[in-house]
Amino acid sequence: MNYDKDSRPNGVDTITGEVLAEAMPWIKNITGKTIVIKYGGSAMVDEQLRAEVMADIVLLKIIGVNPVIVHGGGLAISEAMKRFDMPVKFIDGQRVTTDAAMKVVRSVLAGQVNQELVEAMNEHGRVAVGLSGADGATIIAEQASEQLGRVGRVVRINSQLLEDLVSANYIPVLASVGIGEEPGSGFFNVNADVVAGHVAAAIGAHKVFFLTDVDGLYRDFDDKSTLISRISLDEVREMVDKKQDSTGMIPKLRSCIRALDAGVHRAHILNGTTPHALLLEMLTDKGVGTMIVPPDGTRRSTPRARAASRANWCNVGGHLTAFVRRRNNESC
Repeated sequence: MNYDKDSRPNGVDTITGEVLAEAMPWIKNITGKTIVIKYGGSAMVDEQLRAEVMADIVLLKIIGVNPVIVHGGGLAISEAMKRFDMPVKFIDGQRVTTDAAMKVVRSVLAGQVNQELVEAMNEHGRVAVGLSGADGATIIAEQASEQLGRVGRVVRINSQLLEDLVSANYIPVLASVGIGEEPGSGFFNVNADVVAGHVAAAIGAHKVFFLTDVDGLYRDFDDKSTLISRISLDEVREMVDKKQDSTGMIPKLRSCIRALDAGVHRAHILNGTTPHALLLEMLTDKGVGTMIVPPDGTRRSTPRARAASRANWCNVGGHLTAFVRRRNNESC
């Protein structure tokens, strides 16, 4: 027998209840919608953090969201190439990919990384299906330049397989390996940020999220007080044209532009190492990342106001993740 003083030694957690109540209108707004999540960076490397992000994605599925995951795996590819004594070379931030290197890229992305993500999600139920862009010719690509070798440029996305998986109530986990249009044209290493924007546009996603290693967009990256909470699509175009942001952010911004131009409702850039960042961004009034909106987009609160409630929401995120784990360990 458990007494109240044993099970709730610190009393009733009313803050959790308040935060869950705050989430209700956001849950109603997002239920039934399809979102694209580009996953990568440090959030993918840390095993514990990866498990938490995958649990959060499953939770979104439980409340009625239809996530589609797009991932890369640059760090894992570099490590594998070093093990095989293969040179690791970049030109303008893009990996030079020889035919031999492409075999490593396919093995790491479609094999190792993809299956690790699928395994982490399927610990909470058989919901995830892993595939590469070559499966079902989902990502059709062509050579971007001879200098880069097997680096690909997206020609188009064949979305039928992804849409079929979503309709069957699965979470597609897509590795950013493309395949050529013509028979025998081979495979291509495609930037996952670019793929995410194309996928979001092709499937008519409601939102697209980019999990990265920084908190979002900054007016001045060296001044952390200039973190941007909300920015218009026109302002993002200007940043890209003037290359005001870091080189690594430009592909993400271009993908955001592509997605919103195609009718995607919102694009979000957030720090994947922040605990429960997706839940915080999607289910709170304040959010934690940068939201990119079309010219008629609604307002959001300031970064300072958002920071004030982050600690409470991180606690709630932990409770929600624990709920997912309990749900799979308890019988009905």
